[in-house]
Amino acid sequence: MHSKSFRRLKHKTQVFVAPEGDHYRTRLTHTLEASGIARTVARALGLNEDLTEAVGLGHDLGHPPFGHAGEEALDAALREHGGSGFRHNEHSLRVVEVLERDGQGLNLTEQVRDGILNHTGSRKPATLEGQIVRLVDRVAYINHDIDDALRAGILSPEALPAEEIELLGPTGSQRIDTLVRDIVDHSAGEDEIRQGREVGGAMLRLRKFMFDRVYLGPEARREHDRVERTMRGLFAHHVANPTEVPSRDPGADDLQRVTDYIAGMTDRFCIAKYTELTIPEESRF
Repeated sequence: MHSKSFRRLKHKTQVFVAPEGDHYRTRLTHTLEASGIARTVARALGLNEDLTEAVGLGHDLGHPPFGHAGEEALDAALREHGGSGFRHNEHSLRVVEVLERDGQGLNLTEQVRDGILNHTGSRKPATLEGQIVRLVDRVAYINHDIDDALRAGILSPEALPAEEIELLGPTGSQRIDTLVRDIVDHSAGEDEIRQGREVGGAMLRLRKFMFDRVYLGPEARREHDRVERTMRGLFAHHVANPTEVPSRDPGADDLQRVTDYIAGMTDRFCIAKYTELTIPEESRF
């Protein structure tokens, strides 16, 4: 919580780029909500709450600006320049192992690092605490993103899938309560963290609905072109001018240094740097 990368999450997009309202989620509020829910599940199951909280607080430290659109753009830019691509979970691990504290890293335990790395992707976390965060991450963002989409007018209450809402609950807090109770009921005494088929299936269908209507919907896509232009433009400029890029890892090559720099930017810093590079300054003469 005391790291610079954690503080920068307050100015990184969750779903909406630079929202004007005071109550839209950012990457920071998502992290806090997910971590709090995960700790509640760990307490109910008698597991290590501190480990769960640490994984939850660190899981998105490597997320670039502009949310998922920014991650897609950075991944594409990196591949175009010969890199292997960008995945925020892998970069979150790099942040805590290498980049924080001016290159010293945060000296975290193996279990915390494993949970951060595997909170998404094909591998399951090695600990039950890490598995809690992996599942609760979805519980948190699906429900708070519905709340934000309703607030923004992108969705109406009537547009939400009726069957899933009836099963999980009409409000975000009720849905989270239903999902948490289901996880606890089906995971107590087991060797993995799991959901029941009915409730888990409803959550997956609600997640698909959000991808179709919100994350990849027309409102989000309108911003995607501008996000892609900004991210790729900055990436190309800094690859061509690597001496402009600060480095916290002396052993990194230019491509990695540029990736570290851009992934660490907040939305507003990224916009400011792109504006600085592309918009002519007013003449002083």
